Amino acid sequence: MNVVDRFLQYVKFDTQSDDTTNLTPSTPGQIVFAQHLEKELTKMGLTDISLDDNGYLMATLPGNADCNDIPTVGFIAHLDTSPDMSGRHVSPRIVEKYSGGDITLNAEKGIILSPSEFPELENYKGQDLIVTDGNTLLGADDKAGIAEIITAVDYLQKHPEIKHGDIRIAFNPDEEIGQGAHKFDVKRFNADWAYTMDGGEIGELEFENFNAAVAKITVNGRNVHPGYAKHKMINSMRIANQIIIMLPRWETPEHTEGYEGFYHLTSIEGSVEKTVLTYIIRDHDRSRFESRKKELEHLTRKINKEFPGVAEIEIKDQYYNMREKIEPVMHIIDIAEEAMRRADVTPKVVPIRGGTDGAQLSFKGLPCPNIFAGGLNFHGRYEFVPIPSMEKAVMTIVEIARLVAER
Repeated sequence: MNVVDRFLQYVKFDTQSDDTTNLTPSTPGQIVFAQHLEKELTKMGLTDISLDDNGYLMATLPGNADCNDIPTVGFIAHLDTSPDMSGRHVSPRIVEKYSGGDITLNAEKGIILSPSEFPELENYKGQDLIVTDGNTLLGADDKAGIAEIITAVDYLQKHPEIKHGDIRIAFNPDEEIGQGAHKFDVKRFNADWAYTMDGGEIGELEFENFNAAVAKITVNGRNVHPGYAKHKMINSMRIANQIIIMLPRWETPEHTEGYEGFYHLTSIEGSVEKTVLTYIIRDHDRSRFESRKKELEHLTRKINKEFPGVAEIEIKDQYYNMREKIEPVMHIIDIAEEAMRRADVTPKVVPIRGGTDGAQLSFKGLPCPNIFAGGLNFHGRYEFVPIPSMEKAVMTIVEIARLVAER
């Protein structure tokens, strides 16, 4: 079975995660998918296969090289798809030799994948693309990564002339809700380092990500009949609005790129009596990240000075920039770059404007940069993946395995 066949099979599993269940995995479909993969890995003859109650699936492709001191390298991808859009009844379609211009995803609903809105499409003229039917996401994030890892392992099994050390693979739940690494047993995985196959377009190699926190500001008001409210009513929504407009207007996701951080208001729940603002705070630079948290605390104190005791703030760190954990072992980046070049891929080292399981794993003692899986426009109906990008990802994994043994 090739990488495309595997991918088309895997996207049929409904594995959306759900951050409201407080379970691991957060949805039963992830365990169903993991059990399917467990059977596939068993049939392939891998060893040390384990699937725990939390949905973490691990396995080993034993090394075939003569040398015993080759490092053990791991490859990781996540089972779940984003809660942002339905992943149920995914109906993928292959657009052969894309000729440019619009791709009709759903004629009945008038859903068009157009380079006028997604100009990156033009980079893939002449290639076969896998697209959605416009009703669901595709699931390349990260079922492309899973298909690529398993196909690469299959390729190594069929080509024993390629010498490699032990290869560990793992598929985990709930990455999309930020919990994928929480119960990942790094000791049991037992790799010297790993790569998540969870990046975007071909060539991407990432070892920097945002420092991240979530802030919840609660404003408590006082409701009084509006006809008799003078000097009595405290409208929590109006006070919350003051906090919103005091933050820098241009430091938001829609105005930033590259290494620029932001404050992102993700939800407002309010009434006169009580309003809750939820922000996520992001910055690649640790000192600026800390400054952003302090700024929200400062604004809360400022509001409380004008309206004594109405506001309270709670800030929780979510994850940190893995760069500080990768820099001491930069040879693992060098290996990934050289592997891409051997696979005829031009490496593109870029910062992640988000998080990744690899960041949390790096801080748990498993250095874990991120490599492209090939998909674009994740988390929505316009998601697509070029087939050659998936094939190149497979060969990148193969070349990493070869290089680790050579070095």
